[in-house]
Amino acid sequence: MTEERRARLGMRHGLAGPGESVTEVARDLVGLHSSDPATVYLSAHARVQDFSVPELEHALYEDRTLLRMLGMRRTMFVVPHDVAAVMDAACTKLLAPAERRRLIRMLEDQGVADDGAAWLADVEAKTMAALEARGEATATQLRSDMPEFTESLRFGEGKTWGGFVGVSTRVLFFLATAGKIVRARPRGSWISSQYRWVLLDDWIGGSLPEIDRDEAQAELVRRWLAAFGPGTFTDVKWWTGWTVRDTKAALDAVGAVEVELDDGVGLVLPDDLGPVGESEDWVALLPGLDPTPMGWKERDWYFGNHVEPLFDRNGNAGPTVWWNGRVVGGWAQRKDTGEVVYRLLEDVPSEVVATVDAKAGALRNWLGDVRVTSRFPTPLDQELRA
Repeated sequence: MTEERRARLGMRHGLAGPGESVTEVARDLVGLHSSDPATVYLSAHARVQDFSVPELEHALYEDRTLLRMLGMRRTMFVVPHDVAAVMDAACTKLLAPAERRRLIRMLEDQGVADDGAAWLADVEAKTMAALEARGEATATQLRSDMPEFTESLRFGEGKTWGGFVGVSTRVLFFLATAGKIVRARPRGSWISSQYRWVLLDDWIGGSLPEIDRDEAQAELVRRWLAAFGPGTFTDVKWWTGWTVRDTKAALDAVGAVEVELDDGVGLVLPDDLGPVGESEDWVALLPGLDPTPMGWKERDWYFGNHVEPLFDRNGNAGPTVWWNGRVVGGWAQRKDTGEVVYRLLEDVPSEVVATVDAKAGALRNWLGDVRVTSRFPTPLDQELRA
């Protein structure tokens, strides 16, 4: 079954053969991770033949067939509209109440407002009005409109990662979680995360379709199983960020069928029990937080014993080298020369090494003068860039 899972991964993730377009790739993978803005472009480059940066920028900012939104596990994804509506109803809407409570508590505990709920309601309305007037704006521009946005909040007090964050950042994050605003074109290049903000309704010419929560959760699981199945119950619960109850209900709703894995029990859709067949050999260099390495919680069947050097302490995957459905190494780009360097963590045939070399060279040429540094550095990533 492990070989079958690896074959499915290659075929269904656009790695054993190129995808038709970045929009189709994002739909097939139930979203492209976008916590690191470079990930979306590098994930597309690995899967779409002759992919160019303008192709994705056009889909995001001109045609707007793709949206950058918060979704599963409070993570940012780039998704087509149909996936966005499902993700919003199944995951994002569940985040907003807790985010509102968290922000109100911070405002009150840190003396920004005696009545955090009233303060937030007022600032929310002002932010929406400012964006409507401007059309789009960065957080810096909004701070010039709204004195409330000049306040700062502490986070992680007493922790090594603690510090301060602007009220503007927290309010804008909350409004994005509530589905009222979205990130538009960033300032600077495609690797920038200084996004402009716009009203969602203005950006797409209306609201996302309203979908019943149970229906949306079932549809999200159906899409995940179609792309990532077989997977375990633990995989589904982790990937969605749901409770045990919601996960079980969604799996029951799609009639998920148990299948025997080499290391336990997996789940597939009832019409997806047959083998997918063999594909051509393939090699891929995937970026940090790519949806493929981040698609499952239980990863031994494709990561082997390489998790420690290729993940950071918070469970974020770094750049990886793949061969026929499993991870065999990692890669990075050097800041000084722009060279794409890699390290293989196990022996592979000489022809595979040659293909990895060619892929690294092609990626270096495609990046040109751009320097990509992982936002969540892993041990191997840091070694290679040293």
